[in-house]
Amino acid sequence: MSPDISEEDPRSIVWFDIDNTLYSASTKISQAMGQRIHAYFVTLGFDDDIASDLHHAYYTQYGLALRGLTRHHDIDPLDFDRKCDGTLPLDDLIKPNPKLRKLFQDLDRTKVRVWALTNAYKNHAQRVLKILDLEDQIEGLVYCDYEQIDFTCKPEPDYYHNAMKQANISDPSKCYFIDDSRPNVTSAKELGWGHCVHFFEVGLETMDGGKMKKLARDTNTNDAEGIAQISDLEELRTLWPEIFV
Repeated sequence: MSPDISEEDPRSIVWFDIDNTLYSASTKISQAMGQRIHAYFVTLGFDDDIASDLHHAYYTQYGLALRGLTRHHDIDPLDFDRKCDGTLPLDDLIKPNPKLRKLFQDLDRTKVRVWALTNAYKNHAQRVLKILDLEDQIEGLVYCDYEQIDFTCKPEPDYYHNAMKQANISDPSKCYFIDDSRPNVTSAKELGWGHCVHFFEVGLETMDGGKMKKLARDTNTNDAEGIAQISDLEELRTLWPEIFV
C-alpha cells in the first residue's frame, strides 16, 4: 500500500492506529489476543503466574509483549504472529462500519495523506483494514516488521522516525495522530507531532499486557501535554475541521 515517493509531498499526514481505535474495545479483541499471548508464554515453559507477570512486564516496558519475548527469549516472532494474531476470529468480531468509512471519505485528500500506524505485523493490519472496508482509504501502512531482528514499535522514538522516513515527510508538525494508547500518543507529541489525540472509550474494558482495566473518565481537564481525548472518532471532525471537506 505504500506509494513510491521521490519528492516530498507537501500535504500533512493523518496517522491512524488500528487496533482498539478503528474498532471499539467492546469487540473484546484485546481480551482474545491477551489470552493467546498468555498461552504462548505458557508454551515456553512458564507457569500461569510467571507467564502473567512477564506478559505484563514486557508490555509495560516495551509497549509490546513480543518485544520482550524477542529480546529475552529465543522465539520466532513470525511463529508468535501465526499463533496469536493469526488465529483471532476477526470476521466474527468486527464488521464494516459505514459511518467510519464516510469519516475517511470526508478527509480532504488535497490537504492530507492518510496512513495507518500499528504495532501489529502487516498480516493482521491488512486483515483488519479489509474487514472494515478501509483498504482503499489508507494510502500507506507502517507496521512492526517482525522479519527484522531488532524491530521497533510504538512508543519507541525510532518507530516514529522510521514512519516519517517511510512516508517521506520531514516536518513533524504536519503529522496528525490518533491512538488508544496514551504512551504512544505522548511519545509522538514529545517528538513534535503537531496534532495528537488519545482515543479513550470511557466505561469500556480492555486488556493491556494481559491485565484487564476499565477505562475510567479522566478528571484532569487541564492537560499539560496538550493532548485531546475523545471517545468517538466522529469528534475528529470538530478537533481537526481544517482537514475535512
